[in-house]
Amino acid sequence: MPEAYDQEGGVNQGRRFAAAIHRYRDPGAGDKMVPFAEQEAWENCQSGKATLKSGSRNKQASADYEFVFEDGIGFIKESIMDGVNLEDEMSSEKPDDSTAKNALQKLQEERKTLPIHPYRDELLQAIHDHQVMVIVGETGSGKTTQIPQYLHEAGYTKRGLVGCTQPRRVAAMSVAARVSQEMGVKLGHEVGYSIRFEDCSSEKTILKYMTDGMLLREFLSEPDLASYSVIMVDEGHERTLSTDILFGLVKDVTRFRKDLKLLISSATLDAKKFSDYFDSAPIFKIPGRRFPVTINFTKAPEADYIDAAIVTVLQIHVTQPPGDILVFLTGQEEIETIDEILKYRTRGFGTKIAELIICPIYANLPTELQAKIFEPTPDGARKVVLATNIAETSLTIDGIKYVVDPGFCKIKSYNPRTGVESLLINPISKASAMQRAGRSGRTGPGMCFRLYTAYNFQHDLDDNAVPEIQRTNLANVVLTLKSLGINDLVNFDFMDPPPSEALLEALGQLYALNALNSLGELTKIGRRMAEFPLDPMLSKMIVASEKYKCSEEAITIASMLSIGNSIFYRPKDKQVHADNARMNFHTGNVGDHIALLNVYNTWKETNYSTQWCYENYIQVRSMKRARDIRDQLEGLLERVEIEPTSNLSDLDAVKRAITSGFFHHSAKLQKTGAYRTLKKPQTVHIHPSSGLAEVLPRWVIYHELVLTTKEYMRQVTELKPEWLIEIAPHYYQMKDVEDASTTKMPRGKGLAAD
Repeated sequence: MPEAYDQEGGVNQGRRFAAAIHRYRDPGAGDKMVPFAEQEAWENCQSGKATLKSGSRNKQASADYEFVFEDGIGFIKESIMDGVNLEDEMSSEKPDDSTAKNALQKLQEERKTLPIHPYRDELLQAIHDHQVMVIVGETGSGKTTQIPQYLHEAGYTKRGLVGCTQPRRVAAMSVAARVSQEMGVKLGHEVGYSIRFEDCSSEKTILKYMTDGMLLREFLSEPDLASYSVIMVDEGHERTLSTDILFGLVKDVTRFRKDLKLLISSATLDAKKFSDYFDSAPIFKIPGRRFPVTINFTKAPEADYIDAAIVTVLQIHVTQPPGDILVFLTGQEEIETIDEILKYRTRGFGTKIAELIICPIYANLPTELQAKIFEPTPDGARKVVLATNIAETSLTIDGIKYVVDPGFCKIKSYNPRTGVESLLINPISKASAMQRAGRSGRTGPGMCFRLYTAYNFQHDLDDNAVPEIQRTNLANVVLTLKSLGINDLVNFDFMDPPPSEALLEALGQLYALNALNSLGELTKIGRRMAEFPLDPMLSKMIVASEKYKCSEEAITIASMLSIGNSIFYRPKDKQVHADNARMNFHTGNVGDHIALLNVYNTWKETNYSTQWCYENYIQVRSMKRARDIRDQLEGLLERVEIEPTSNLSDLDAVKRAITSGFFHHSAKLQKTGAYRTLKKPQTVHIHPSSGLAEVLPRWVIYHELVLTTKEYMRQVTELKPEWLIEIAPHYYQMKDVEDASTTKMPRGKGLAAD
């Protein structure tokens, strides 16, 4: 038994007051008694919290701790991608602090450090000597930003525009902004860009960056590209749908326009294939990457790449010198999961490790959060960018030193037999893996951590991804080519021909929409549909809305559908609130198309209020984009001579217009509660995010079929079966509808149609 504290002269008497005395001793003052020591310590602590500091409070603290990872990952250094380390050259050129230089001079000096600069004169000479040329250069060599400027300096812009196409919208905008800075001009004047539904160029523009789809549309108004002197198709290796069609068209144009220069730029080993396609065009190689990149593979295969990515990020953060990390993931769900887990895992460390700033980037993220990835990292902290493959070629984020590559991406593929578009996670190609690794060597020597083995890389990955033209719905392509006067699609000079099944399906779909006649020629309706830069079914809906006197509603619905599924957002912590707000627009089970119309009209009534969007969990950026698209479609209505009319009081008229475009996307309810499509019968389900997911009407039309966990119908609206026979008698007969209507319904379901 211990002795009592309160007995006089007890052994433990001193311990009785030890706690109290400790609170009033100041170790900094030789353990003197200070009556206000505890109060002062509390005040210092509170004032410390009030001052904003980023990074670790004690930068030396990490040296005192050894972190033990229970599930650490072992990496093997496999190879080093060579690079011309320009740090020494750059340091010798750095001016004294006394001679302050303006931003333009700094940019000009930076241009000279790019690997392409020593080859400027050689390149211009080669362009002068050859009409078509394939240019191969590593990521970061300066192809995209410098070549158009060199052409301008050499006088090509006096003969016409220099056009440079990009596979992605973000790339066209960011590259144009960079080049306008380097040239010291305002964006939209001498340097401009053009993307779908946004044109930032003027009569002054001499260097024009655009998406490949926009150049394709320019062929409609200018088949010989007379206003251009040079066309540069950049990132040719990405092989998007528009790029592949462009190749065939520009190859044709160069044969009769000998003054047009054509440059195909690529970052991978596809150059030989491009050269053969363009009649053995010469290949110009720009050697050198700015900095070397060390590539590390795992020692053994990883079972869960998400968990492996989290562990790798923490390992890099704790063991590697400063530098930001870029992690490639497949989509929004994975990015949100890793974001949450990283925050949770780093929360308890306090000052033991430096601060980790987590910046996600994906398409549905609000703009102000997307911009965070470009903000400079504060001292003592490290930034982790969680990105989809948008960061593979389109974006350059300064300060990235480490890349974590799990080796997967989401690939869209279309099955012409079933009409289902699947978005599934697949392994990347070797070319993509090299692109991803190259992202770490842009602003300094970098390291790439691949979460797969060297054996997997050599034996399991394809050399290149399957071109998009071989795995997509070709209806839009066929309509565009027909409107350009190219009728012989079978013999069109594709670099990789699409499957004949997909071509036949596209022709059949356009014939059903009355865009083509029985000889496969463009009809008057088809000509009007081709004017709209939309999916042919949406175009048909707008053209048909003239008959139902609801063209205003049709273009609103088309613009809302054109921005994808990024209108509503569901923050993880407020999912119930977000769902309730969304269901308010579905009052009366009106269907998803009409709900989108309600969203837009209500936003318009609030005078396009940002606050209203926040309250209803709607993305402001998406709504503004929808408004821009709608304005453009309104202009196109005038072009195809459709009078703007509104018929909000008669929702059936709006639904009939939708049915006119989407009649072959119809489905009927089965006994099981699932749906069966009318043509090409298959079992499908209403997407859980739809307002009709609980209602289950007897007959529906849908915007698209998507295969994720099941085959889901997205954007669903109820319809009456007699409309199908009235609107598409050439496609549906009475027996199709009668067979369907005799099906017994599950009890208590399908009441909405009664």
